[in-house]
Amino acid sequence: MSSTEPRRTALDALHRSLGATMTDFAGWDMPLRYGSERDEHNAVRTRAGLFDLSHMGEITVTGPGAAALLDFALVGDISGVKPGRARYTMICREDGGILDDLIVYRLGDTEYMVVANASNAQVVLDALTGRAAGFDAEVRDDRDAYALLAVQGPESPAILQSLTDAGLDGLKYYAGLPGTVAGVPALIARTGYTGEDGFELFVKPGHAVELWQALTKAGEGHGLVPCGLSCRDTLRLEAGMPLYGNELSTSLTPFDAGLGRVVKFEKEGDFVGRAALAEAAERAAQNPPRVLVGLVAHGRRVPRAGYAVVAGGEKIGEVTSGAPSPTLGRPIAMAYVDARHAEPGTEGVGVDIRGSHEPYDVVALPFYKRQK
Repeated sequence: MSSTEPRRTALDALHRSLGATMTDFAGWDMPLRYGSERDEHNAVRTRAGLFDLSHMGEITVTGPGAAALLDFALVGDISGVKPGRARYTMICREDGGILDDLIVYRLGDTEYMVVANASNAQVVLDALTGRAAGFDAEVRDDRDAYALLAVQGPESPAILQSLTDAGLDGLKYYAGLPGTVAGVPALIARTGYTGEDGFELFVKPGHAVELWQALTKAGEGHGLVPCGLSCRDTLRLEAGMPLYGNELSTSLTPFDAGLGRVVKFEKEGDFVGRAALAEAAERAAQNPPRVLVGLVAHGRRVPRAGYAVVAGGEKIGEVTSGAPSPTLGRPIAMAYVDARHAEPGTEGVGVDIRGSHEPYDVVALPFYKRQK
């Protein structure tokens, strides 16, 4: 196989049998949609959707020094995460630029699983391996050890509970527990990227098809549908969740992205990027260069990443993500704009769509919040 050929997940043949439109994503052949992406989006908002996320990058960190290594390598307080819980965090360069945003699961006293974005998995693996020098810890590439399925939406607890003895009622948001789902050993995590309640199931690749089929059958009475990456993008956009390569990059610090809360200066010891991030925090507090905001269209024209945000004939920012919003019924976007135009309700803001300045409302993120 040539190195340019995309990798395929354990569910590849099943996606094709379901008529999925496939696309190359970060070197993987992934389902973009199975039918209508709007229908898939609405199913997750109102019922449930089933996703293959096996392209995500799992990295296991083990050993007596695992927590100390992760505290040094990442910006979060990882040693403060209790076993069975998870934390959203970031890995930064020495200059404070974001290498990736991550979820770290504490599986045991001395065992952690770091989940990186598919496009950055190798970068994160290399950085963690390099930063492990001097720590009593092992960094292991476990990308081939897992398939990852996600059930998202208001019906997902009922669907999953019908297949497992695990006590889902007691499983908090950003927690994970080992269990059995439809006879398959799994790490059951209450996490997701859709703005809805839901679960991510880490299993051996050899069990992926069996689990997908069991979830599909269990979801028949609940309106569960298979979902592709296209609706995953509109769901996360409505929920105001950043996407690496769009809202996050090495040219931005967590403070530039409005996510300074993930940087824990109070933790013990030094960590990579600390000095640069302290300066970035001060800059952001005194004079933020640009602020990430939400934009909602007056009309029907859809903004895309890279389009200029304008006011008074001047460029004041740039769209990072844009799409039609099935939930709001109008096009929406996230954009970095000058701080003076970032206040929700700011008048006179538009997006330059092929030479035409289309009017947009500035709103606070997220666009959509589920009712608890």
